[in-house]
Amino acid sequence: MITSSPKDFQLPVLSLPAIEPQLKWEEDKAWIFDSLRKKYLVLTPEEWVRQHWVSFLIHHKGYPKGLFSLEKGMKYNQLAKRTDLVIFDRDARPFLLVECKAPEVKIDEKTLAQAMAYNKQLNCQNIVLSNGMRHFCFSQSKEDKSFFQIESFPEAP
Repeated sequence: MITSSPKDFQLPVLSLPAIEPQLKWEEDKAWIFDSLRKKYLVLTPEEWVRQHWVSFLIHHKGYPKGLFSLEKGMKYNQLAKRTDLVIFDRDARPFLLVECKAPEVKIDEKTLAQAMAYNKQLNCQNIVLSNGMRHFCFSQSKEDKSFFQIESFPEAP
């Protein structure tokens, strides 16, 4: 659990490969260094999950760093929204949307509906929903454009 005191500071163990984060404690908050954005971010439970996904996709799946977009701004139903993680293919088309939740948040139909709403704007071929403990992967059918659950993560574009 991420706490407000450095002496009680503990990070949840996720079901993704472990990372070696650069952490600091400032302004009574934990901060984590984001190697893609090259700056420290407040370490929220959701950010902990997002940083694990970034590391997993780069170091274990071979995704090139240059294809990542974190917290991409977009408009949905007149509201400003931000996606957690979008990876583009080599032709700059959205390829993979990763929707991250805190470890204690259940991945359910509401999470899927949120990701699908974002994907209406993005049109990614693949979607991952994750709370760091459980992960659900979906891929788009080429025939009818519907999404179906897949067992493994998409290979790098």
